[in-house]
Amino acid sequence: MQTEVGQRAVVLGAGIGGLFAARILADEFAEVVLVDRDRVTGARTPRRGVPQGQHSHALQARGLRIAEDLFPGLVDAMAADGAGIGDVLENVSWIVNGRPLSRPASRLTAVTASRPFLERHLRERVAELPNVTFREGHNVLGLDTTPDRTRVTGVRLLPGDGRDEEETLTAAVVVDATGRASRIPAWLQELGYPQVDEERLNIGLGYTSQHFRIPGELPDGNIAINDVASRELPRGAALGRIDGDRIIVTGYGILGDHPPTESAGFLRFIRSLSKPDIYQVIKHAEPLDEPVRYRFPTSLRRYYERMDRFPDGLVVLGDAVCSFNPVYAQGMTVAALSALVLRRHLRSHGPLRPSAYFRDLAREVTDATWGLMTVSDLRFPGVEGPRPLRTRVLQAYTRHVQAAATRDGEVAGAYMRVVGLLERPDALRRPRIVLRVLRHALGLRASA
Repeated sequence: MQTEVGQRAVVLGAGIGGLFAARILADEFAEVVLVDRDRVTGARTPRRGVPQGQHSHALQARGLRIAEDLFPGLVDAMAADGAGIGDVLENVSWIVNGRPLSRPASRLTAVTASRPFLERHLRERVAELPNVTFREGHNVLGLDTTPDRTRVTGVRLLPGDGRDEEETLTAAVVVDATGRASRIPAWLQELGYPQVDEERLNIGLGYTSQHFRIPGELPDGNIAINDVASRELPRGAALGRIDGDRIIVTGYGILGDHPPTESAGFLRFIRSLSKPDIYQVIKHAEPLDEPVRYRFPTSLRRYYERMDRFPDGLVVLGDAVCSFNPVYAQGMTVAALSALVLRRHLRSHGPLRPSAYFRDLAREVTDATWGLMTVSDLRFPGVEGPRPLRTRVLQAYTRHVQAAATRDGEVAGAYMRVVGLLERPDALRRPRIVLRVLRHALGLRASA
């Protein structure tokens, strides 16, 4: 998309999704403004606008590759600043259905760091771009449009410092990256547009996190341990060595089976998991704070691609489009993938067409990821939702894949490439992988 001098893009939300969007927009617009109600510059601790910031976060392998492509040297910079860096299989212990996965070298990078740390490193790189500025401490009151309401021309802002001075910030393009609490659906209805179709899946997730300090390194060369909830035991936990020479442990449970928020109860919850690995690390560790809980009752998808009318000059990405079970740690990577879709549409000939962007976003990113996560959540009998034959077959086959991955390094690698969003789920149904999975299911040794 060719832009003229003076054209401005505005990004609502300066979190992970907004930062990826700003980096993309900076190549196409003379000016990019990131608007956030928090004071974000220099923030090193969880901020009010990101209540989940005290809990475990991860960029999947695909997200890290995108981040490194957009911000060369980012991974090395995070490692030098204290993040854990390793191989997704060699240096991360995965316990799935109560059994550890095989641990060959996957050649996929894993980074363990706190959410504020990840956000700060991305934000500092974005802030270095000469045409990007931050409008901090501002509330967004609504959209500004042309008289016929067919094009968004900016946003109306109100400073959060108590001054009653509304301001209109004009823009050629407005990108909403404010997360699942996005007000775009309500604002569209106020402008006379139809209601956005939504789908919700009640998973009743609750998770609790606590930080610790331990002497020395984690066992077995690990930077993280993930004990994944299963159909038989719908609770799990993730442990990671993060910045500040700390350990973060996030325990979680489905459908109300939530970890306690007092230290002794939290430790008992961790001890109840399928394997004692995480418990053994923290049972004598030094607690650095009290456990903190976060609730995530429902996964949510908004089907903007189904709308027959949508104003020009406005797009939505990240959790504002699709927000699913955070246990799978896909959200930040999906935001990065969404930014790449936006970049391609900005660079196409002619004006940005939101309807085409939303169709491609669904086809290339959201459909597969939402489908994968929904099928996974429907493993738990108490999660309400349709389970057609195809879903049940996929669940059964995935369980065989996971079982094979405990003994077969090639299957484990293929499985992690799908989890890391480097490949679509149907990659696990390629003939070579299917054959290896079936051999293990039948008790036969898979050939090399």
